[in-house]
Formats: sequence, structure tokens, C-alpha cells
Amino acid sequence: MALLFAVACGLSVANIYYAQPLLDALAREFGLPNSSVGIVITVTQLCYALGLFLLVPLGDLQNRRKLIPGMMLLSVIALIVAGTAGSTAVLFAGLAVVGLLAVVTQTLVAYASSLAAPSERGQIVGLVTSGVVIGILLARTFAGALTDIAGWRSVYLSSAAMLFFVACILLRSLPREHRDQPRLNYVQLLQSVLALFMQERILRIRAILALLIFASFSILWTSLVLPLSRPPLSLSHSAIGSFGLAGAAGALAAARAGRWADMGFGQKTTGIALGLLLLSWLPIGLLHRSLLLLVFGILLLDMAVQAVHVTNQSLIFNVRPEARSRLTAGYMIFYSIGSAFGSIASTAVYSYFGWTGVCTLGASVSALALLFWACTRRD
Repeated sequence: MALLFAVACGLSVANIYYAQPLLDALAREFGLPNSSVGIVITVTQLCYALGLFLLVPLGDLQNRRKLIPGMMLLSVIALIVAGTAGSTAVLFAGLAVVGLLAVVTQTLVAYASSLAAPSERGQIVGLVTSGVVIGILLARTFAGALTDIAGWRSVYLSSAAMLFFVACILLRSLPREHRDQPRLNYVQLLQSVLALFMQERILRIRAILALLIFASFSILWTSLVLPLSRPPLSLSHSAIGSFGLAGAAGALAAARAGRWADMGFGQKTTGIALGLLLLSWLPIGLLHRSLLLLVFGILLLDMAVQAVHVTNQSLIFNVRPEARSRLTAGYMIFYSIGSAFGSIASTAVYSYFGWTGVCTLGASVSALALLFWACTRRD
């Protein structure tokens, strides 16, 4: 069941990242300038943040066996709209709804943590979250290869078909859960998300770390297509997308971070991972000298981001067992804000300062994350 959750998470979250290796194709078709094409990702990420606040808390209030498949089926409709868009407005509208509903991923993560035994909660969260990160990364490989074969529209239409299939499986197989329902209406439920931030210091700390690590993550992956697709490299969409395989390998390498958090090593894991995150920008910055060094840097970066992310979630889920969906919502809002900032900032910086500027920005954000951890590690 944990593996099924991981697959469902990967397919759902991939929908908001398919556009990253397709930015040049979307810019050509819809006449978007290179300096602002990152807005395609930013719109989706901002709507994802909105969905985190408005929809994920419903997991603490509604029957998740119906809520999860329902959100996925609505995502299928939005993907079809995006895949058949004839104008920028329709494309943005479709991707906005895709982003809004992709938060079903976080509902699944919270659901999995509720079903897991306390002694293995971190391990289960690590497994399911690995599905999320691998979905984010393999989205690039899938989108790049399929675009070269059948055009960018086929990416969204194929995803709609796969998501429909998985939603039907979940509708039949999601387990029942036994829990006390909070006596809150919808407005009170949303207000309680803000109250959790005021009450839980560890949530605030880990949310800020999420913002910084995913800003760094997005700085790399949003802008990577630009130097790889242009002379002297001029790689195809398939070749560009294949770099996601290196990222997925790095994410898998960090899947045990949840187990280490269960054993009480959460702070040490976080510090080591953030050090690796900062270090990763050195080989990434040598992209034009060696693609092998780029692959090594991607491995380090994605391993570090995944390790911190799994550790973050493992720690905050132990704070309020009855409010895991709301804790997830609050935490992931910062993740989405960081991703949105990274997307729009990286393409703008690349336009003016090239790949060196992008790497300097990514390293600066990573250094800030390490410094913040050092200042708060005893909390």
C-alpha cells in the first residue's frame, strides 16, 4: 500500500513539473520571451501553494478515501484542458487548476503517516515522499522524451490517462482509517493552520528550511533547460529530460533519511545534507566544461534536498497526530513559495548573467539554508 501511495504521489506531483524541460517549446508556440517564460512554472507553483492552504487541510475533516480519488479525477479534466490549449490564457488556466489539485500528493503523504505504526512512521514517510521527488524528477525525462516523439501536448494528455487509471485503483483499494473527526467547520479548519504556526516552533523552523531548499532545487531545474538546449550543447528534449534520472537516483539514495529521523538523528542528517547541497553547486557550475560533473552535482543536490525534506516531515508529523493534514499544508506552503521564487528568479538571472549567475544564486540560497540550520539546530 505504501508503494501504491508513492506511485500515486509521483504521478500527481509530476503534473506541475512537466513544463520545465518544455519551456523553450512553450515559449516558441505561445510567443513568450525567454526572460519571463519561467512564469509558466510560477503560476502553477503559486496555485499549488493556494491548494495547500485551501484543500489539504480537508484531509483532517473529510473522508480521505473519497477526497483523494475525487481530486485526482478533477486533475484529469484540467490536464486535458492544458493539453488542448489554443492560447496562453487557456494554457495558464489549465495549469493553474492542475497546480491547485496536485496537492492531493500531500493528502496522500499525511494519510500514509496516519496509517503507519509510530516506530516506522519516518520510514513510511520516506518511502512515499521518495515517490514525490522521483515523480518531480522523472517528469522531466518523460516530458522530454514524449515531446520529441509526439509534441508537448501529448505529455499532458498522456498524464491525464495515467492519472485516471491510478485514481480508479485508489477508489477501490484505499484502506479505511479510524480517527476522531475534529469539531471544526471549514473556516475554523483554515484558521487552525495559522494557529499551528503560532504554536509550534519546529513547524516554523522546518517550513523555512523547506522554502530555502526548494528554492535552490527549483533554481537548478527550471533554468537547466536553457543552457542545455542552446549552442554549443544544443541537446534534444529527450537528452535534457534524461538528467532527471540522475536526480531520481540521488533522491532514492536519501530515502533512508526518515529511518534516521526515527532513530533521533534528524538534526545531524539535516546539517550534513545542507552541506552537500551547498557543495553541489560547484560541479553544477562547471556544466560547460563537463556534463559528467553536472550529473554528479545533480546527484548531490537531489540527495540533499530529499534528505532534508523527509527529515522535516518526519519531525513535524510527531507534533500533532490529529492535525497531520494541516501540518502538511502549512509546511508545504513554504515549499511552494520557495519553488515559485526559484523558478522566476532563475530564468530572470540567466537572461542577464548566464549560467554563472544562476549557480551563484543557487549557492547563495543553499548557504543561507545552512546558516539558518546552524542558528536553530538546538531548538
